[in-house]
Amino acid sequence: MILPLQQAVRAALRDTLTTLYGPEAVPATLVVETPPTRALGDLALPCAFELARVLRKAPRAIAQEIVAALPAIPGVRSVQAVGGGYINVHLDRAAFLRTHLGRPVAAEDLPARAKTIVEHTAINPNKAAHIGHLRNAILGDTIGRLLRFLGTPVEIQNYIDDTGVQVADVVVGFEQLEGKGLDEVRALAAGEKFDYYCWDLYARVTEWYEADRSTRLGIRARTLHAIEHGEGTSAEMGAVIADAIVRCHLRTMARLGIDYDLLSWEGDILRLQFWATAFDILKKNGTVYLQTEGKLKGCWVMEIDEDVDSTLAQGEAADVEGPEGADADADGVNPREKVIVRSNGTVTYVGKDIANQFWKFGLLGKDFAYRPFATRLAGDTLWATTTTGGTEPHPGFGRAGTVINVIDTRQSYLQQLLKQALATMGHRTQAEQSIHFSYEMVALSHKTARELGYEADADGKPFVEVSGRKGLGVKADDLLDRLVDKALDEVRKRNAGQSEAEARQTAEAIAIAAVRYFMVKFSRTKIIAFDIDEALSFEGESGPYLQYAAVRSGNILAKLRERDQVGEDTLAARLASLPEAHLIEGGEPADALWDLVLACARLDETVEAAVRSLEPSVVAKYAFGLAQAFSGFYHKCPILSEEREDVRLWRAAAVSYFRQQMTRALDLMGAVVPGRM
Repeated sequence: MILPLQQAVRAALRDTLTTLYGPEAVPATLVVETPPTRALGDLALPCAFELARVLRKAPRAIAQEIVAALPAIPGVRSVQAVGGGYINVHLDRAAFLRTHLGRPVAAEDLPARAKTIVEHTAINPNKAAHIGHLRNAILGDTIGRLLRFLGTPVEIQNYIDDTGVQVADVVVGFEQLEGKGLDEVRALAAGEKFDYYCWDLYARVTEWYEADRSTRLGIRARTLHAIEHGEGTSAEMGAVIADAIVRCHLRTMARLGIDYDLLSWEGDILRLQFWATAFDILKKNGTVYLQTEGKLKGCWVMEIDEDVDSTLAQGEAADVEGPEGADADADGVNPREKVIVRSNGTVTYVGKDIANQFWKFGLLGKDFAYRPFATRLAGDTLWATTTTGGTEPHPGFGRAGTVINVIDTRQSYLQQLLKQALATMGHRTQAEQSIHFSYEMVALSHKTARELGYEADADGKPFVEVSGRKGLGVKADDLLDRLVDKALDEVRKRNAGQSEAEARQTAEAIAIAAVRYFMVKFSRTKIIAFDIDEALSFEGESGPYLQYAAVRSGNILAKLRERDQVGEDTLAARLASLPEAHLIEGGEPADALWDLVLACARLDETVEAAVRSLEPSVVAKYAFGLAQAFSGFYHKCPILSEEREDVRLWRAAAVSYFRQQMTRALDLMGAVVPGRM
């Protein structure tokens, strides 16, 4: 891997700069770049440009001084000052190749790190998951995998809003529109596709409210109040609905290889007085205050700091919800005030989120009880919070050094308020480590929308927007089923002799790679239009293309093992006695092999960059480039037909290294390598 070598270069550079110019002149961060072309070296150091401003000397002169003073660095062949002041580093190819080829990739010795909580998915438990939820869960799962790769202890949480207005709406639907009692809802919840049933009911309730808002939103408010306080049949029905829908969501996410450590139930936050404790702290500190006049009279509000962009709050006025839960008119509402507790005593979700964020950092002085909820994909226990009757022992939850909340950009304003609440209470370190991992919406390409039976919008947009509230959305399971079916058709064409069970297993692996890679390959700040055919393509920037490259590399190694009795487990011993001169003397084949091996070695550097920028697309782009490097190597460097044994085995070792690193890269994105494609 490249990071240890980069660290050695940085250490030598820092010592040299300290000797030449004194410690005060040394930049805090010594950047190591990747040159745009091989001719410019394998690593590049731009430090002379930064030093020029301090030393008042030409960057090129500084670079020449540094190169002259640098000691020999293990693994480095030469260092040169070039151009206007860059320092180019050429690695010792022979040493690098012998270190990296012909052996399994060893686990790195990583430094101890504080725990990071990643909260993602957090779907309202009132209906089936849709395509937008997939982007959230895939991004969150991927960032968790990347953190673990770097040695960070990660706790994956899924926040369950079982006391929110969305659950209340479904309860209203069953009670008011369908006249169903608790036992009838229990029977429905135990059946198939309950999440689909609630999807349709939720859309009907939305229309029902619109027909008579003044009266019916009052019913919603009273139902919400009953659920929050655990009162009566409505609260029991809400609990049945939420539990059943969460289990549906878990089954959907399991299809994508997505798992959790803890389900945090909002109802437990209320019943255990987490919110009451946080509310007392906020009141004593003056962070929230009671509004005594105007449209927010009777509400507890938080004044928004000047550095919080209140323009992001547009569309949040509905959360004011006056004394009886009817949407408040935004006119007359101070945009620098945010309602935390409504005048009817119900808590807005930002209030509950503040209490939960305090608990995640271990700042509340309280903890949940915990109960086993389900079995995880790995076979161990998925835990859930509970109010009473917890199970001991259980893992230690919460008390994180960093909290990453994966929530779409529409919640940016509320996430800023969480940071403000922490900072106002004096927890500035935790405020800095409270990270909003935001992302943009998912739409459909017009072609995919038509394929799934949706009419294109008439607004001229290049994509078709969907709305779960209106029931106009693509259910996650429907999308996955469609992807599997189309992948299965392709698998049958390519592998006529494969059994139906094997073909389906392969198709499922391809479908999951297709959707996961598509959701990750774009910058998270970009609106994406999901296209089924683009996602499933075996060519271009797609998950199946990466899988195909990995499968092809495995096929080469399998043929070599069968023909020459040389397996990956014996390559190291065979290479030890073989010369490598032909690999370092240059020429197109040698350069293609070097490019591939060096690209493979950059996986750790890439993951570090992705985590530092909180941009998983960095890994997706890297994996695509790695597959392209393998394709170039494959066409320039014959392996099975190469007559020279030493050349053949060194190339096979490069293929083995690629297969290992591509498999790891795919795993980081939640995809697997099928046996055949």
